[in-house]
Amino acid sequence: MSNNRKILEVKNLVVSFKTFSGKVQAARGVNFYLNEGETLAIVGESGSGKTVASLMLLRLIQSSQMKVENGEILFYGRDLLTLSEKEMQNIRGKDIAMIFQDPMVSLNPTMRIGNQIMEGLIKHKKLSTDEAKRKVIELLILVGIPNPEERFKQYPFEFSGGMRQRAMIAMAIAMEPKLLIADEPTTALDVITQAQILEIIKNLQRTLKTSVIFITHNLGVVANVADRVAVMYAGQVIEVGTLDEIFYNPQHPYTWGLLASMPDMQIGKNQKLVAIPGSPPDLTNPPKGDAFAVRSKYAMKIDYETPPPIFQVSDTHFVSSWLLHPNAPAVNPPEIIKQRYKNFNSL
Repeated sequence: MSNNRKILEVKNLVVSFKTFSGKVQAARGVNFYLNEGETLAIVGESGSGKTVASLMLLRLIQSSQMKVENGEILFYGRDLLTLSEKEMQNIRGKDIAMIFQDPMVSLNPTMRIGNQIMEGLIKHKKLSTDEAKRKVIELLILVGIPNPEERFKQYPFEFSGGMRQRAMIAMAIAMEPKLLIADEPTTALDVITQAQILEIIKNLQRTLKTSVIFITHNLGVVANVADRVAVMYAGQVIEVGTLDEIFYNPQHPYTWGLLASMPDMQIGKNQKLVAIPGSPPDLTNPPKGDAFAVRSKYAMKIDYETPPPIFQVSDTHFVSSWLLHPNAPAVNPPEIIKQRYKNFNSL
């Protein structure tokens, strides 16, 4: 369980990329925060900006075509965007670590698994080779890798996909970072392995008191890991709240669409699958109003003309939608959302 001490604040982050098609506005004023010991899930479709926002926390996007046009990323009060590359190298892995969607992005295929995990321990923790090896064995046991002494000497190609993901988690937590970013860490895994990986991350958070940002498009995953949820669309956070607020009292039509489109084994064989109509907007030319308006049957004239402000629903629940304006017509969530509420606890 988290406390109310903020360790991270992202304020009005604006990031763009130059492409042959024009300037892509990947992050358009992103705002969110993370409390100590908390898991924040950032959800949205592909292209919503969630991965760009997370990679910026580690300054991993190195490109002359990328520009941070505005914003701050405050980690324990220090703006990461103002730090030198050398200063960031001292933060990466040690204070902020990342679990990537594809383990082979992080794992060197030419190095033994044990040696890869040992590197950070020797460099940052100043452990001897023997001390680092003992620590790595402990980490392999912690993430559920059997026969750790044998696995220590093996190469990534000798591991299954789930085992590689476990090894990457061991590498990420070796420094006991204050912040762990998990970017779609279970997408390529089967359902059983996925559940095991999620349980490992939850247990590690409890054990190490690490704060976690969980990037995903899967709301079923969110129900199992998150304390709070930030919903992103078209490069913006359009709704944020506690897990219960997002699942039981969603206010944005896009959030309704995400929840309604979740497969549910309990809805009955005659229930049709629901899809959000249309596609996300082209961020080389973002809409001038609400970016979701063209896909929403609840859109009003003002949605096509003016971006909605942030409306406060509760102390922890904020929504960017004109539907919350006092003069807006009363609109209820789709019936399927109400039908599914009773099923979320069993996800």
